[in-house]
Amino acid sequence: MIFTACPIAGAWLIEAEKSTDERGFFARTHCAAEFAARGLCSIYRQSSVSHNMKRGTLRGMHYQARPHAEAKLVRCTAGAAYDVIVDIRPASTSFRGWYGVELSAANGCALYIPEGVAHGFLSIDDATELLYMISADYVAEAARGFSWNDAAFGIRWPFTPAILSARDAGYPDFAPEATG
Repeated sequence: MIFTACPIAGAWLIEAEKSTDERGFFARTHCAAEFAARGLCSIYRQSSVSHNMKRGTLRGMHYQARPHAEAKLVRCTAGAAYDVIVDIRPASTSFRGWYGVELSAANGCALYIPEGVAHGFLSIDDATELLYMISADYVAEAARGFSWNDAAFGIRWPFTPAILSARDAGYPDFAPEATG
C-alpha cells in the first residue's frame, strides 16, 4: 500500500499496490500493522455500504460528536465518487480546511479520515457504492452534519448535486460548538 499524506492533518490517501497477471489483480486494502505504524486506527468496529443509484447524489457533510467520534476508511467499490473531508477540529493545524479526491472502483484508492473530520461525497457515476470501515459504533444522538455548500469552507464540488436527502439538505452551516 502506498500512503500519501493529505492536506488535512491525519488524513491519508491510500493506494493499493496491485499484483497483476492474466487473471486480473490482487491487492491488500488494509494491514493493521502498517496502519498502526503510522498511528492510524487499525481495528474497526463496524463496516457499512452506501449504494447510490444515480449520478449526482450527495451525502454529507457528516460526523459524530465526541465522545463518539469516528475514524473512517472509505473505498469506492463500484462507480466513482468525489469524496470530501473537512477538518472541524478547532485545535488542528488544518482547521476549516477541506480536501477532495476522486475515489473509484477503477483507481482502487481509499481515504483514511481521522476522528473530528467531517465527510461527504458526490456520486460521479450511476450505481456508485462506497465501503466504510468505521472505528466507533454508530450513536444516533451523536450524529451531526453541516451544509454541503457552507461558504465558510468554499468546497469546490465538480458539479451541483441533483439528489440530497431532506436531512442533508436541511443541515445548517457549521457551528464549531456542535463538534463535541
